[in-house]
Amino acid sequence: MFLELIATFAVGIGAAGTALVVGHLSRGRLPRYSAPFAAGIAMLCYVVWSEYTWANRTLSTLPDSVEVVSAVEESKPWKPWSYIVPQVTRMMVLDRAGVQTNPAAPEILLADIYLFGRWAAPMMRPQLVDCAKAARADVSEVALADPSQAEWIAVGLEDPVIEALCQS
Repeated sequence: MFLELIATFAVGIGAAGTALVVGHLSRGRLPRYSAPFAAGIAMLCYVVWSEYTWANRTLSTLPDSVEVVSAVEESKPWKPWSYIVPQVTRMMVLDRAGVQTNPAAPEILLADIYLFGRWAAPMMRPQLVDCAKAARADVSEVALADPSQAEWIAVGLEDPVIEALCQS
């Protein structure tokens, strides 16, 4: 967040400097308020660009084996443009390369789910997935040893993780 603030100020200073140079080259034909106006507009445009490209920039740093299974789009009152085009603020990502099966229970899948939030640290949540029952369970030592002892939650076939793992 701090680096993004620094980048925003750098964009503003660059835009103000460009406006000052253009004003000098035009022999003072630009109004005096053009530098702060250019800085403000450039900073606002950079912040909007940064917010809307966050999800794609985050995904570009991940391996090709990941798949977005759920993305949350939000609109905020202090970002009125987000009512026109909502922005992605959270994502649930499945690592397909890491999906495993237990030889003792081959119908149960073990998958790593990553949770990304715009201003939050990423989290990894390993999940047990039972496609036949459309249920998920958080991984624990007991659940890994004996999946029948896991605390299963029936999520239904509409659950994004169930759809991604079981219907493909």
